[in-house]
Amino acid sequence: MKIISKIAAAGLGLVFIGSSVFAQSLADAKKAIDAEQLQKAKSMLKNLVVTQSTKDENYFYLGWVYIKQEYNDSAKVVFQKGLNVNPKSALNYAGLGIVARLDKDQSSATNNFNQAVALAGKDSKPFVYIAKGYLLPQSNGKVAPADATAALDVLNKGNVASATKGKDKNAVVQSTDPELFITMGEADRLLLKSNDAYTNFSTALTLDPQSAGANVALGVLWKYADNFEDAEKQFKAGLAIDPNYGPAYREWAETDLRWAQSNPSKASEKVKEAADQYKKYISLTDYSPESQMRYADFLINAGDFKTLQQVAADLAKSANSNLRAYRYLGYAAFENKDYAAGLTAMETWVTKADPKRVIPRDYLYLGRLELASNKDSVGVRDLRKALELDTTQVDVYGEIAKSLFKEQKYIEAGDAYKVFIQKSRKTTLNDYLSEGMSYYKAFNTQYFNTAKTKAAPDTSLLTKADTAFSYIQHKASTPIAIVALYQARVNDFREPDRNTTKGLAKPYYEQYISLINAKGPKDTDKPFLAEAYSYLGAYYEFKEKDDAKANENFSKARENDPNNKQALEYFKRKGGGSKSK
Repeated sequence: MKIISKIAAAGLGLVFIGSSVFAQSLADAKKAIDAEQLQKAKSMLKNLVVTQSTKDENYFYLGWVYIKQEYNDSAKVVFQKGLNVNPKSALNYAGLGIVARLDKDQSSATNNFNQAVALAGKDSKPFVYIAKGYLLPQSNGKVAPADATAALDVLNKGNVASATKGKDKNAVVQSTDPELFITMGEADRLLLKSNDAYTNFSTALTLDPQSAGANVALGVLWKYADNFEDAEKQFKAGLAIDPNYGPAYREWAETDLRWAQSNPSKASEKVKEAADQYKKYISLTDYSPESQMRYADFLINAGDFKTLQQVAADLAKSANSNLRAYRYLGYAAFENKDYAAGLTAMETWVTKADPKRVIPRDYLYLGRLELASNKDSVGVRDLRKALELDTTQVDVYGEIAKSLFKEQKYIEAGDAYKVFIQKSRKTTLNDYLSEGMSYYKAFNTQYFNTAKTKAAPDTSLLTKADTAFSYIQHKASTPIAIVALYQARVNDFREPDRNTTKGLAKPYYEQYISLINAKGPKDTDKPFLAEAYSYLGAYYEFKEKDDAKANENFSKARENDPNNKQALEYFKRKGGGSKSK
């Protein structure tokens, strides 16, 4: 569903809350990170690594901000500085492990994580941030179940390592770190273990009743259960604790969008609310390029590509812009049919960005833009690249197939349609028709090129075509004329001698004639009717030796198409006359 452009005002012309004088404690910097005020947190932490240069934690949290902003190389440098300050800094080893994971260096990631765990002692934070590293989305924007499981494993170890014994011998011994349980709940939610997620988020709230983050996490849990009312209650509870907690408004906005998409009767109301909530979210963050890009992600989810193109253009003009602005420009321009601008933007992003930052959807849009710009070969190449990186994008096979058909690569087109039909939930009988026509045209091309290539055409292509056509006629509520026509052509090719006939195509041509005449033929139908009648004329002339029937059918062929070659040849052989009109 396209979300209307009421969201447009959310990110433009606002006066944003900020401060030129930041508190300088690590606790305040961590609070800013939690509130997604990353520029503010970064400024504070840059100051802290100067004024408190011997504290390794300052370096770690600065590095974590860089990771959140996708500046992984900068993060790695800062983590290493933290280890220079304290060679036994478990947090900074965890940070190096996270960067290694993002760089797909699994060996280094494992070594650094192991080192972090060995040095952590009873400190829960290294375990928490290793888990957060596992929960960072992959290039397809998702978290793999294996990574969520790995996060849970390390959090369980952290829970045991940091457990505190109470006076009550019967009490459950566990960590007192609410962040550990919030992270554990997030991993559970991603694994669809909703009950466990609820238990862990509730535990976090018990440990810290003033945790806005735990309330929001519970709201997100309800959001994905489509329990929108309870989700809103949790977001309001978080904001009652901290009215300036931006993530509550962001998640509230995302919930309203999901609500609008699932309940059309509430769509207008909820879209407006989503815009209002996102406006509040933006006002509580630090209108930095990163903040604007979070807004851009929201606009993609909202389907508001008109506003996205404006926001992305403003981002690209900024002196401090992130190269990722070109990604958003490309997406928006494609959806707004501004293909030339979109192609330029996507080529800029894909060629200049760190390859690790290019995601499958980027190749998807690049391929679509190339196809729209009549660059079919490279378009298909890049769509295939998107599929290689994210095999769940099965609907792309349909786009590939359509382009291959356009390029007259009929066998490849048929194969692509076949995979699309097998894997997609969006297939229609038209896709079976396209599959059948692809294989039919492939055989037709081979057949008429036989004299040049000296190679016999591949008759299995006829079988594949006929299978697709037969499926349509079996599933359609009533027989379809165009399908009957192609079934006739397929079976005509199966005749052992093209100059004679066994009548393999006869029932299909007869069906085609019946279906067209029943609805009243249009001018565009008449050449195909002539084809069908001329086939029947040849059948009666050569197979049945029935001159009257042959003359009748060839006459009808000539009536529908005076230029029908077979009819003209017949009457030439017979002296040009007709015994029946």
